[in-house]
Amino acid sequence: MRRSVWARRRQFLRPREVVTILVAVAIVAALAVWLGPPSTPISGHPEVVDGDTLRFGSLRVRLTGLDAPELDQTCTDASGGEWACGTAAKMFLGALVDRQATVCARSGRDHYGRALAKCTTEGRDLGAQIVASGWAVIDLDYGAEELVARTAKRGIWGGAFVTPTEWRRTHGATEQGLWEWIRSWFH
Repeated sequence: MRRSVWARRRQFLRPREVVTILVAVAIVAALAVWLGPPSTPISGHPEVVDGDTLRFGSLRVRLTGLDAPELDQTCTDASGGEWACGTAAKMFLGALVDRQATVCARSGRDHYGRALAKCTTEGRDLGAQIVASGWAVIDLDYGAEELVARTAKRGIWGGAFVTPTEWRRTHGATEQGLWEWIRSWFH
């Protein structure tokens, strides 16, 4: 005799199967981004948002390979005085791109939805100039430039400072979760 539809147990995915499916989806999404067609470069005369972020119209671009002090961040100079290093970093980047054509090669998006890119002005890498002048710590690239800035005590290296990552963590800047980070890939 055949069992009633109502007597059948509903089959749910086991946790291991759910994890396997999620990993497969993440791999496919990463491959689609990585193997997708190269994006068109961003170019124009940007507005400076802070020491490592530019805005081209409504598109915000985060420079890769470095992390500059936040706008509200302060540092301490060699004599123990406090100064607005975040504002100084913004002003330095502003002087670099002032009325200059800037070209950025995209490499993805961050969890805030900003385009990630390496940018140049007049053929010079903005990230390398910012780090070498002491207005940012390295994130991934520019190790030699940071060493030069540290040795010469340029910019933030002339005194004491909290790394921008630590400053954001202790001053309430919220990090978005995994889901928001995944969603940012598709925006």
